[in-house]
Amino acid sequence: MPLSTLNEEQLSAATAPTGNNLIIASAGTGKTSTIVGRIAKLLKSGTEPSKILLLTFTNKAAGEMLERVGRYFPSSVVNKIESGTFHAVSYRWLKQMNHNITLKQPGELKTLFRSIYEKRHFKRLNHDVEAFSSTYLYEQFNLYQNASLDGFDVWFIEKYPDHKPLIDIYMNIIDEYEETKDNFGFVSFNDLLLKMRDRLLISELEMDEVLVDEYQDTNTLQNSLIDSMKKKSLFCVGDYDQSIYAFNGANIQNIATFGKRYENATVFTLSKNYRSTATILSLANRVIERNERIYPKKLIVTIQGKNNPPRLFGHQELFDQYQAISKNIKNSYTPSNDIAVIFRNNASADGVEASLRELGITCKRKGGNSFFEAKEVKFLLDMLSLVVNHKDMMAFIHIFEYGKGIGSALSKEMFECFRHFGEGHLFTGILSPRVFNLPKLNPNKNLQLGLFDDDTEIGSVSRFAKLPLSEHIRSNPILKHPKLTDDGVLFFSAYYDYIKSIKNVKSPQHMLAKLIDSTLYGSVIEMLSNQRAKLKSGEIDQDKKALAKERIIRKARLLKDLSAPYKEVGRFVNAMVLGGNELSEGDGVNLLTVHASKGLEFTEVYITDLMDGRFPNTKLMGKGGSLDEERRLFYVAVTRAKEKLYLSYAKHDKVKKLDFKPSPFLYEAGLLKIKSD
Repeated sequence: MPLSTLNEEQLSAATAPTGNNLIIASAGTGKTSTIVGRIAKLLKSGTEPSKILLLTFTNKAAGEMLERVGRYFPSSVVNKIESGTFHAVSYRWLKQMNHNITLKQPGELKTLFRSIYEKRHFKRLNHDVEAFSSTYLYEQFNLYQNASLDGFDVWFIEKYPDHKPLIDIYMNIIDEYEETKDNFGFVSFNDLLLKMRDRLLISELEMDEVLVDEYQDTNTLQNSLIDSMKKKSLFCVGDYDQSIYAFNGANIQNIATFGKRYENATVFTLSKNYRSTATILSLANRVIERNERIYPKKLIVTIQGKNNPPRLFGHQELFDQYQAISKNIKNSYTPSNDIAVIFRNNASADGVEASLRELGITCKRKGGNSFFEAKEVKFLLDMLSLVVNHKDMMAFIHIFEYGKGIGSALSKEMFECFRHFGEGHLFTGILSPRVFNLPKLNPNKNLQLGLFDDDTEIGSVSRFAKLPLSEHIRSNPILKHPKLTDDGVLFFSAYYDYIKSIKNVKSPQHMLAKLIDSTLYGSVIEMLSNQRAKLKSGEIDQDKKALAKERIIRKARLLKDLSAPYKEVGRFVNAMVLGGNELSEGDGVNLLTVHASKGLEFTEVYITDLMDGRFPNTKLMGKGGSLDEERRLFYVAVTRAKEKLYLSYAKHDKVKKLDFKPSPFLYEAGLLKIKSD
């Protein structure tokens, strides 16, 4: 049984009585073993597995924990345990409760938000304050959902009092955005939790125990979801010193005030570290102990044998640092998959990646732009999403924005037109329209809300007479839209040809194969490769363009390969949307942001750019961060190392002509001493 493998502290936590239990599990102290032991204890004591809920921050983590439980219990039992991320569980439960919803990625919803925002003409309003951009307003709204239970206007004005004259317009944009989502059944990741929380408040669903991993990273919304659940017992595992997601709304007070908020709460502490050597832990502790101690702890080292002291390297120039790290890795006997280069800022990874590839060392990046966030991949997924759900306006807008001269506002109008032509059916309106007049597209004027648009007038179809179009395209009433250009019509024609070609295709892999070879995707490849190969002079570097095309096609084929096991398009799209961020591409040395490194461990770790201003990142600190949070980030980075830890900094950046001072964390760690005058 897993309980027999636990140490005394872990066993005490895993066998705690029913109630409100918090386990402070520092880096490398065996939190996963403790959670697995707790689940085993519940099952052994007769708890119905379907009444156990395990909430994690990645589906991979939940899967690994249940895989370990499955070594001791039959799959028929383990498979009944409810598990996954907050979002995955909420999505699954809402579907089971017959909620007709379509989950959309942040980038797609940002496009929808922009299409609504663009109808407002802020510059024609006489206000002294300059309006926030669409992107910034969207991000603030999402941060608000994570961080506050008050109304958005109250929360927003408290943060930005000088924007009070514009709050009515901001609120109207948000109201229309929310109304549009509701009309089409779109939900964001935040919406999943909000809808699930509201549903739980009136539901009879009750769990015997809810287990929460990485509790220090929960935000106000996630914590309110936990509180809305009817449950007999709560088992939260986390570490105050590893709370590093404040920028994303994580509320460190959730773990800090656990004992005050929950009746008869019991706090357990795991102190034996099974990951890192004594010298690595000593360095980490010297730095983190400068933060306020909410839960006092002292880590006990259990690793015996080799004890390589952490090493610090100072370099004259920034790029010298990256080259030196790469040469060190080339001479290392550690397998490349067990080496990590960890950085605070994404820009740092570019220099390391270039230097590694120059030496022929393979590497993979995680924590920057995901494979699934690449434009060429998102386009393919949007095309499939629209096939699954023809009401998916967001996917349509995202697709048609690639047509030259078609922006998000016109894309939205075209979607409404096609639905009108097809009497509510998008593809009927595209392939075989039944109605031939343009609908009323624009809202009534409202000067106070920045709405100045006039009604759309009918354009002449004859202006497209010279274009090589089929009769089906020429007869489509969309050509009457006055804002449509030649390029826009040609893009629509290519889209029409593809939709017609897959009319009887069911397999997602075959759909993708046809799409990748289509004229439509060819135009997307051409546009993206030109963008990525454009020089400052405006000319196109043909070698760069060829390389960009090759990379785009490689990613497209990878997505096609991922679709092979799926027979239904809907299942494939949902799997990619819900779990896409957890999939990584490639092999070799791991290049990771500190945030992406969390929960992982490596034999050999390099932490780069330890200069004051870069780590700690003073720019982000000025936007609401704190030195305490930056110190926790340093602690997380250091404690990823099992045996070898290398820290490095540079004194000068010759490209930007900047001089640097070493990070204060290097002084706190005792690796550098402050020179006397």
